[in-house]
Amino acid sequence: MNFLAIDTSGKYMTVIAQKDGKAHSVFVPDCAMRHSVLIMEKIDEALKEAGLALSECDFFSAVVGAGSFTGIRIGISAVKGFALAFAKPVLPVTSFDLSAYNKVDCEQKTLCLVDALHDYYYACGYEQGAVTLEPAYLSEDEVLSLAGEGYALCALEELPIGEKRSVRVADPVQGLLNAVRDLGQKRAFGELNALYIRKSSAEINAGR
Repeated sequence: MNFLAIDTSGKYMTVIAQKDGKAHSVFVPDCAMRHSVLIMEKIDEALKEAGLALSECDFFSAVVGAGSFTGIRIGISAVKGFALAFAKPVLPVTSFDLSAYNKVDCEQKTLCLVDALHDYYYACGYEQGAVTLEPAYLSEDEVLSLAGEGYALCALEELPIGEKRSVRVADPVQGLLNAVRDLGQKRAFGELNALYIRKSSAEINAGR
């Protein structure tokens, strides 16, 4: 499979270009929220490293959330543009998938987390590759309660949850590559719709 995959859902940015089974990645650990400025440059860099033309891609993929409202829209817009221009399918991937596809022990129940600030988290539960808990907006106490029920905690960054709870930090690049390869093989193509688990701050303040 040849593909281009983009993750702009966090403070970092990942771009992966794969040609003939060989992947080349570009990772920016901290974009300082400059995803829109850097994205085309990093896409071009990854494509050149892979020797891949956009027209050669079998599909395009983007992380649809949870994460930064603005960042998510940037990645989705770029991928939608490429897919429309070359009439190719799109593959939606979630931030939770990236953590889940890093797992070594696939039998273990895992709660994948994204920091929602102020001691709240976006969360999704997995076991044996299947979603056991749909994406939700949880307090720290709710996360710790699920951890007490046997869920291992995993995230794409260090999270200060509870004094005695360890949150395993997953590799966002490897997670994206693993998820896109597996879901692409399964032909889990669909629409690129942003995964907004709760309203944005602007919507909340406006009382919508």
